[in-house]
Amino acid sequence: MKRPLFLLGPSATLRALVLGGLSVALMTTDYRTPYLAGVRATLLTVAYPLQFTVDLPVAVASWVAETLSSRQTLLEENASLKVQQMLLKAQLQRFVALETENMRLRTLLESSFRIGERVLIAELLAVDLDPFARKIVINKGSLQGVFPGQPLLDADGVLGQILHVAPLTSTAVLITDPSHALPVQVDRNGLRAIAVGSAQANCLDLPYILNGADVREGDVLVTSGMGGRFPPGYPVGKITKVVRDAGQPFAQVVAETTAHPESSRQVLLVWPHEDVPPVSTDPMPVVEKPDKTSHPTTPTPPPTPTTNGGTPPSEGNSPKTQKAPPPPEKNTVNKIHRNGGGSHKRLQ
Repeated sequence: MKRPLFLLGPSATLRALVLGGLSVALMTTDYRTPYLAGVRATLLTVAYPLQFTVDLPVAVASWVAETLSSRQTLLEENASLKVQQMLLKAQLQRFVALETENMRLRTLLESSFRIGERVLIAELLAVDLDPFARKIVINKGSLQGVFPGQPLLDADGVLGQILHVAPLTSTAVLITDPSHALPVQVDRNGLRAIAVGSAQANCLDLPYILNGADVREGDVLVTSGMGGRFPPGYPVGKITKVVRDAGQPFAQVVAETTAHPESSRQVLLVWPHEDVPPVSTDPMPVVEKPDKTSHPTTPTPPPTPTTNGGTPPSEGNSPKTQKAPPPPEKNTVNKIHRNGGGSHKRLQ
């Protein structure tokens, strides 16, 4: 059987156009709709052994370095950790007292407040090398209860949130990513703002802050809790630059993250909406205030004065009905006038 000299088929240009259009359609569908979430989770599960294999040399090197550490280094590190633990315990005792007092006051104000969050430690598997994106892959997935949008912290502050979830791994976007925005507030005065990623390491932008706003260098930014995604009160960053231009309506404000998104190896996953048993607090006595809307009690009218004969006086001499006698003052005096053995009171 003779084979043709030239195989007929679509040209390379047509193939490239078809594949390019298919790629754009898949990317658009993945970005706009959740239909490909299952496909992505399956591919991430298949790629997990490869990611584990790539991370294995680093893990082995770290384990060998820890195993071969000298005794003197371990003793110094142990002593430093003991001192740090003692200081943290002293601070924790004060924070527990403040937290209990805060809970008691909020209970008196009839406001809802829950403390304590469930956390889970995870480790990094991969980092996105795209210079205009800040994404990481961690070794915890839906099997451990991780969900999209879950807050991600490190030992110093807010790190980011979960973007995609697979059974064994998860992809997170950092707060320094240009597509990420985080509601924050200035801890000093409660001024609310939006912290947007700048695609630079450890750097955040705060747009739409008026020139007259009370912000200054050194102000600490914490999560405001707006939107219900991040729990309130976690540190986000510190303002390092404030530039006010009279020709512009908004100031240029730049902050440095308190977390270390470029060097953190271990992260914390937080469940901010977990039900936590209430803290037992001793009730404080509350003094009930009188209700201003209630009608005042009608005072008992004074007895009708009579004459010596026991008969009431005439209409011209009868006193007017008084609802409540006012207290005596300097310019208001109760005088008693005698008239033919009878008496009545007249208010001057």
